[in-house]
Amino acid sequence: MDKRIVCIGGGELKTGETLAIDEYIAEEAKKIAGDRRACGLFLPTASHDCMPYYNTFHKVYTGKFGLKTDVALTVGREWDRDKMREKFARADFLYVGGGNTVFMLEEWERSGLLRLIEEAYERGALLCGLSAGAICWFEEMYSDSVVEGEYAMYRGLGWLKGKISPHYNERMLDFDEIVRYNKYRAWGLENGAAVEFVNGEAVKTVSSGGNVWLLDGSDGEHLRKTAFQK
Repeated sequence: MDKRIVCIGGGELKTGETLAIDEYIAEEAKKIAGDRRACGLFLPTASHDCMPYYNTFHKVYTGKFGLKTDVALTVGREWDRDKMREKFARADFLYVGGGNTVFMLEEWERSGLLRLIEEAYERGALLCGLSAGAICWFEEMYSDSVVEGEYAMYRGLGWLKGKISPHYNERMLDFDEIVRYNKYRAWGLENGAAVEFVNGEAVKTVSSGGNVWLLDGSDGEHLRKTAFQK
């Protein structure tokens, strides 16, 4: 099965800022499900399992697109591993919400959730995520997860190659300078923009008003920026 990840740079799910992207995800989930009613599993770990966040996800994906939804909760609670494995087995797509990326990755490792995510990815479930849920898959990610307001590069899962910043339209000046100074090549995902990777390769962009950028600071003097569109 192809391994697919849809990375969303940012935007408010509640106010419809990512609606075109959400519609694309829902339609792809229906293709995966076939004759079944498609099901999405929401992972709010980065927001410390914020239930209002899940309720918004449910209202969008069930209310607008007719999918079933469920939620994976592990933070600060005991949970049944067999029941959790069943939730993952039923999911046609996983949606990872935004929040504290570093905390999320530590919690996934501590709780064992990471293994279930990896198994879903291997069997062909579509992985999706916004902000924290978009950048966690990369080798390095630009985040203020450790000290709020103090941005730095942190190690991600490394399932996708490269470096990335979400909310690029808000962090452009600082991230551009880091990319140029360190001679990086990187991705910049604006709010309302998504890029899909299949088997590690970027194959498609989906926009709710934002853009996906490829940044190249490899010469150390000038930053080259190219809008990535497919």
